[in-house]
Amino acid sequence: MSLRSLAAEFLPSALQGLQRVPSPTVASGAAGPADDGISSFQALADKLGYLSKADIKLVREAYRFADAAHLGQFRADGKPYITHPIAVAGLVADWRLDAQAVMAALMHDTIEDNQGITKTELIEKFGAPTADLVDGLTKLDKLHFSTREEGQAESFRKMLLAMARDVRVVLVKLADRLHNMRTLAALAPDRRRRIARETLEIYAPIAHRLGLNQIYRELQELSFELLNPWRHAALAKALARARGHRRDIVERVRREVERAFAQNRLKVQVSGREKTVYSIYRKMREKHAGFAQVNDLFGFRVVVPTLTDCYVALGILHQLYKPVPGRFKDYIAIPKANGYQSLHTTLVSPLGTAVEFQLRTEAMHAVAESGIAAHWLYKQRGKDFDRQAAAEAQRLSSMWLQSLLDIQDDTRDSAEFLEHVKIDLHPEAVYVFTPMSKILALPRGATPVDFAYAIHSDVGQHMVAARINGEAAALRTELKSGDVVEIITAPGARPNPAWLSMVRTGRARSKIRHFLKNMEAEESRALGEKMLAQALRAEGLAMPSADPTDTDAAALWQQLARWGGNRHRGELLVDIGLGRKVATIVAKRLAQMMGDRGIKPDAVALTLGRYAAEDASAAQGVVFVDGSEGGSVQFATCCRPIPGDQITGYLGRGEGLIVHSVECPTGRRLYERDSERWIHVEWADELTRAFETTVHVLVHNGKGVLAQVAAAISAAEADITHLDMDSGRGSDLVELRLMVSVRDRVHLADVLRALRRSPAVQRVSRYKAGQERALA
Repeated sequence: MSLRSLAAEFLPSALQGLQRVPSPTVASGAAGPADDGISSFQALADKLGYLSKADIKLVREAYRFADAAHLGQFRADGKPYITHPIAVAGLVADWRLDAQAVMAALMHDTIEDNQGITKTELIEKFGAPTADLVDGLTKLDKLHFSTREEGQAESFRKMLLAMARDVRVVLVKLADRLHNMRTLAALAPDRRRRIARETLEIYAPIAHRLGLNQIYRELQELSFELLNPWRHAALAKALARARGHRRDIVERVRREVERAFAQNRLKVQVSGREKTVYSIYRKMREKHAGFAQVNDLFGFRVVVPTLTDCYVALGILHQLYKPVPGRFKDYIAIPKANGYQSLHTTLVSPLGTAVEFQLRTEAMHAVAESGIAAHWLYKQRGKDFDRQAAAEAQRLSSMWLQSLLDIQDDTRDSAEFLEHVKIDLHPEAVYVFTPMSKILALPRGATPVDFAYAIHSDVGQHMVAARINGEAAALRTELKSGDVVEIITAPGARPNPAWLSMVRTGRARSKIRHFLKNMEAEESRALGEKMLAQALRAEGLAMPSADPTDTDAAALWQQLARWGGNRHRGELLVDIGLGRKVATIVAKRLAQMMGDRGIKPDAVALTLGRYAAEDASAAQGVVFVDGSEGGSVQFATCCRPIPGDQITGYLGRGEGLIVHSVECPTGRRLYERDSERWIHVEWADELTRAFETTVHVLVHNGKGVLAQVAAAISAAEADITHLDMDSGRGSDLVELRLMVSVRDRVHLADVLRALRRSPAVQRVSRYKAGQERALA
């Protein structure tokens, strides 16, 4: 049955109201707080029996402080605002978090909602750890941002970084978001949808990444209901109907499974589990299937005493029912990235339906439901309690939290930081091996580049190739579970900008972007230094020393940087290299400052510098280009100059130096509009690479023509980097537009002669800027 037919069947009842249809595996909502704060706190106090009397006294003081701070404030549903932080504290107490976390839950909105309360006041009353937790939970609403999205991104950044330092921040935040999602009915529809979408994209994946699967499922379910109320209602009723139809088979399977375990004298706890409405909807979307095609709606969870019993129970089940090939997964041997451990197997029931079983120990079950919170939830247990699974979840979560700090170090823009974090919140993973048999979990679709950066940032920065399972592989190859990956590095290698289109992890993306930004800045600084030195030469002066121990030169550079609105010498030179400042103007200002300090121009150098400048645009001197300048020097795509062409340079604002042919029509128009930004540019005597230009070839359409053209270019020792074609001239003639890589104009002439000798070629020419059709 499709979603469309389900919606048509159940639409009338869905329109009667948007009440949530609870799923057996999802809590239908915590007991709502009472209308007055006092009775609500009494309900909270009943949950705090695991704390000492001194801690409970501190929690009570925090409650009084929060109650006074929120006095006179009400929620959208009309209840006193204090009922919300009390409910959040109750959820935190269910995890048995310490007194500081409970106090932070009670006071998490005090700074945000009250102008007079500060972090300093909280430190004085409740101590620095509690105040830090509250501060990490406080949005940056008091600061002004250009857009709401920018403010939201900066608030997320602040919260995530606080979470990386203390995981209790995110536990309190998730409890806060869960209670808000349970009580959104009083808000306007557009605001409900915005909060639900934010929850589905950010908070639910964070809960899953930290192993908080119970909260993860409920946040997904609530968000889906608010974003798609009709679909949720239709699927919920279809699921309830299917539950009734399959009740007999589910009970029969349960009885047979329990009997089989009893006969083998294995103590187990067997419980039924049911897919959530959102997980069914997502599976229907992914597989383009109807509701009737989703077979594994129901399953069983088997909890056993020890790890060995998991595998014993698996053998008993496989003897009882036939397993479905390819549906067994061992998450005990290879845990998920969030620490989840279980054996998953799908069996064929007596009536032919597929039934999934999950087998785990009690400790694994605690981690599966509570994730990183299991550390607090079960630390009151006896010494015999197996804490290995909880410790593993804690270790894996800590690794991810540390990666947030690594991304923060490489990213200064909040929106970019949030983008990297979203990329890292992938629930699906592949498990690959290093040559030393170490297992790494990476997002589905990850490439060898992601693998290299997961090993170490230095490995990623210097990688040149990869081998997968002993064979050479392209860097954009998607890794599969079980692959053995080996990275080949070279000391002189560096990241390629094209890698950004193939990586999937936030760590790799942030490291690559950070390197490219630094590389661009360094190249721009070197170009700016060269341009300023040449402009100073035209003034008859030499560049002041860059040695920081030379106090006179350092003072001069600092004065010049302040004049230009820069923080230091390097930043000023980057601005010159990027065209944000004109080297001639900076040089004249520097000459004036040097004159004030008694440094006079050299007469001979001044005469030679001005003699070499034949016009005003050349007063900065000549900039020589050899192809090694990187991103700070770009060759215009409108004319694509190559060595041998007469060239000139345009200092685009923030774009660096753009080299045009002197005959380029686009360059002439720019000169008429902005003549002061042009500088004299020439080719260096020694070039470091080949350069691209465009060639138009008119050929007779026929079999093997393209191969003949490629062979002619190859015979001339040139490379084709891009090809396009146009058959609009008629059925017999085809125009090829080839991007070829050549050394200089002489090499290009050899290529054109080789093409003209080919019998299939009718006409060939180099593309000229402004030309509409090369062979008209």
